[in-house]
Amino acid sequence: MITVEDWAEVRRLHRAEGLPIKEIARQMGLARNTVRAVLRTDRPPRYERPARGSVVDPYEPAIRALLATWPRMPGPIIAARIDWPYSEGPLKKRLAKIRPEYVGVDPVSRTSYEPGELAQCDLWFPPAKVAVGHGQTRVLPVLVMASGYSRFLSATMIPSRQTGDLLSGMWRLIRGIGRVPKTLVWDREAGIAGKGQVHAPVAAFTGTLATRIKLAPARDPEFKGLVERANGYLETSFLPGRSFSSPADFNTQLADWLARANQRTVRSTGGRPVELLDADYAAMVPLPPLDPPVGLHTRTRLARDHYVRVDTCDYSVDPRVIGRFVDVTASLSTVSASCDGTVVARHPRSWAKRQVINDPAHLELAQALRREHHSRREANARLARQHTDGHTVVLRALPDYDALFGVDFDPTPDSHDDLEPTEGIPS
Repeated sequence: MITVEDWAEVRRLHRAEGLPIKEIARQMGLARNTVRAVLRTDRPPRYERPARGSVVDPYEPAIRALLATWPRMPGPIIAARIDWPYSEGPLKKRLAKIRPEYVGVDPVSRTSYEPGELAQCDLWFPPAKVAVGHGQTRVLPVLVMASGYSRFLSATMIPSRQTGDLLSGMWRLIRGIGRVPKTLVWDREAGIAGKGQVHAPVAAFTGTLATRIKLAPARDPEFKGLVERANGYLETSFLPGRSFSSPADFNTQLADWLARANQRTVRSTGGRPVELLDADYAAMVPLPPLDPPVGLHTRTRLARDHYVRVDTCDYSVDPRVIGRFVDVTASLSTVSASCDGTVVARHPRSWAKRQVINDPAHLELAQALRREHHSRREANARLARQHTDGHTVVLRALPDYDALFGVDFDPTPDSHDDLEPTEGIPS
């Protein structure tokens, strides 16, 4: 085979020097047909090794038969079905080559966003456990929000995935930005939607903010790829090397880190999120004049133990409203209860599980009410033993009533056992 150097020299002699084919063949020591073949092509010669085949070739018909029925069958299962005797490398390469013929290709196109158009929301569960008090540590969810246009990131840790806590977290992040995105993108999070429709509290929240919730299709995380990548960015860039003494400490460190992270240059936009946020802000919806309904809300009749349950913790309530309905509201930081518009309990919210939160004033009041009730019950019992004319009714012993009615209960064994049987009466 002619070399690239000889190919180049032949073309130079013919085109630049004008030598005929016979003279070029003589000078280069090549056959005339070789010179003619070189002059007929405009590309340099390239060595190609002849294909030797692969150990997979005899198995390819069986592989294709399996893929025709089960296009996504995993490679190890295919290897077991066809009795593959070699290492997995050649089989994996052949599967990567022929599987798209059966599965199909799903290309992803880049999406551009207009200012203020949307923000994507998701929950990130950092693997680091956070101390929540009472000797407990928990893995808590972090609500992450990523703006589509500016790529501005905001996030906060929340105590649970319940609807009220998700709404409280969104309101905290939106209020931190100062305006409302026109659309909030969520996946099928149980606290946001069920059976393809948002829950009533979520609808009330979005209606107050004049925005909407757009649900991602089922099993399609790419639909909200911005916030999914943001979760990975948080896990690889924020979390390593950090420890947290409390959820408040986590949020403080996260806020400091996000202030720096939003100053980075994003490759897809070519700008810094903190700078592009101005255009996002101008196109967003203004905040409403009234705060939207957020937090956990329950209405219950206060039982005798005068405690109400929020999440998994019990909080004491003023015992004077036992038996009446109380309205319980829990924000991210406080738990309060009211009865007929009067606040009857207020506690810091516990992020620990299965705790009993007491107000000393409630305990003292409950003890006073118990003493008062006990005294009143004793007084009523004494009044019940008074005759109508005022003298005390004497309480008699039970044997007095036996003597009064001539009844003699002898606790000794039956005395009739020793008597002779009466004549004429069978014994």
